[in-house]
Amino acid sequence: QVQLVESGGGLVQAGDSLTLSCAASGRTSSVYSSGWFRQAPGKEREFVAAITWSGTGTYYANTVKGRFTFSRDNAKNTVYLQMNSLKPEDTAVYYCAGGRGLATYQTTSRVQYWGQGTQVTVSS
Repeated sequence: QVQLVESGGGLVQAGDSLTLSCAASGRTSSVYSSGWFRQAPGKEREFVAAITWSGTGTYYANTVKGRFTFSRDNAKNTVYLQMNSLKPEDTAVYYCAGGRGLATYQTTSRVQYWGQGTQVTVSS
């Protein structure tokens, strides 16, 4: 079993930057892709970004492409989501996720592990 804990959320203004971190513990020797999803009030949870276990492949939703950067440090069992040029529509609870095939399929059905979520609020 793998436990995921996010950190780094907060309240920022439009145009600001924020970095989310997600630390894994437990059976961290498991090989899996990592991802970020987000859920705004009244909306379904949606895919944001994913990264392969090796870190060589990254994938982004069109809404964040060019503004967000996903990276990982397997030695620290941690992944990072650098978010630049934030917009009010980026406001949501951001969830870290892990699962085999997640980078390829980018859907919640591929998620084996979820973090508890961290709130990101972008004011206009």
